[in-house]
Amino acid sequence: GSGLLSVMGTSFTFLPIFEIAIGQMMDNDIDGTVAYGKMLGTSMVCAILELCFSLVPGKFINRMFPPVVCAVTVTLIGVALTGTGMKYWGGGVVCGDMIWKEHSQVVDLVGFDREVYPVSALPSAICENGKVKLPYGSAEYVGLGFAVLCFLVLIELFGSTFMKNSNVILALLFGYMVAGVSSYDDLPYVDSAKIKAAPVVDFLWTEWFGIGFYGPAVVPLLVAYTVTTVETIGDVTATHEVSELDVKSKQYPRRIQGSLSADALCSMLASLCTSMPNTTFSQNNGVIALTKCASRRAGFATAFWLILMGVFSKVAGIITSIPDCVLGGMTIFLFSNVLISGISLFGNLDLKSRRIRFISAMSLAVGVGVTVWPFAFQDMRGSSYTAAFWECADCNPTLQGFRNGVSIFLSTGYCVGAVIAILLNGILPHDPPVEEKRKEKGEIHWSMIGDEKNAYDASLHSTSVRASTLTGQEIARRRL
Repeated sequence: GSGLLSVMGTSFTFLPIFEIAIGQMMDNDIDGTVAYGKMLGTSMVCAILELCFSLVPGKFINRMFPPVVCAVTVTLIGVALTGTGMKYWGGGVVCGDMIWKEHSQVVDLVGFDREVYPVSALPSAICENGKVKLPYGSAEYVGLGFAVLCFLVLIELFGSTFMKNSNVILALLFGYMVAGVSSYDDLPYVDSAKIKAAPVVDFLWTEWFGIGFYGPAVVPLLVAYTVTTVETIGDVTATHEVSELDVKSKQYPRRIQGSLSADALCSMLASLCTSMPNTTFSQNNGVIALTKCASRRAGFATAFWLILMGVFSKVAGIITSIPDCVLGGMTIFLFSNVLISGISLFGNLDLKSRRIRFISAMSLAVGVGVTVWPFAFQDMRGSSYTAAFWECADCNPTLQGFRNGVSIFLSTGYCVGAVIAILLNGILPHDPPVEEKRKEKGEIHWSMIGDEKNAYDASLHSTSVRASTLTGQEIARRRL
């Protein structure tokens, strides 16, 4: 582990790989549950890559991730996560990705019968919060998320110290309460059926999947583990920053190694628990920044309550009944704190340095660009192998897997941006010393001129002192 107050969870990075690979296997008449088990086994094998990354010596980690690379990585993670929070706020991540199906030129081609409609209606562009089904970005969804943000502002203005330290959970509960008492056409935003359907007590395995292996998914999964490795390093760096710890300390690379090994081992364990791979999350950084609590004891206590709530499924039913738009109002605020951490790391750099400025500008240009608009390299969700960069619809499954891995890498801003920063940091020469710059430009060194003038004045003063001590005969002799 990282030895910090870090949080782990299921990574979204692996979702499109699982979707495409399982679809390929089902096209070959492989049952969906068997296909999912094969992906779980393949993921366990590929997690060894991240375990190998954790064995890299600390001095190489410091060389690969100097302050400028860390600042770029954390900033790009913050930009990407803030966009994800916006998707939640508008109604949900999946329906937000599928909003293109609501375009006026496409909507008549969308349907459930694939023989009649060329575009499948699943996944849907309609966001479901409770029993309410509305298009992404509906005013009702935006209003519920906005209520959370407003309550955060009120707590900051009028709340006590305790309320300010607990503002995250208080604002989320307030948004949940507003959603609970609201409805749309007599349909609730909070689906109590999920709470009723949840068993009183449950444990890790609710359904079994046979572990297998699927070769064509190896390359994209390896790329995805590389992406989560960069993400973990950035998240742990942000945790260092908000915990007021020195990134240049000897403990920093050790914490990076520990967090990567924890990611790998927990991803293997997640597959055994029938879940997709894990990665280190960033939400904790926003909570640490707001509450000023970075104690690991808080992490141990939280872990205990999470395990307890996972066993008592009624509590899990309550959490899953929180509308995505309410969660979005909270997560967009938490994720923006990661962005602030990245900006803070830039504040520790010499931005007057041409080298630092060039590395930052080039890596942020590409990283922010593909984060804002990833579809230069990525397929739109629900339309696989359609990106003009590399369509590959008629390729064999192995080449399609490689193509999907390249697409994920190029369309993940914090990954491609961090790699560019690492490469530029390795090949660009350091700025020449200030004195050498002045000599090259032919500039006058005013400080040196001041020293010379002072020396000249001192010599004149000493000469006048010596002259005042001469006798009249000596002066007359010197005149002669």
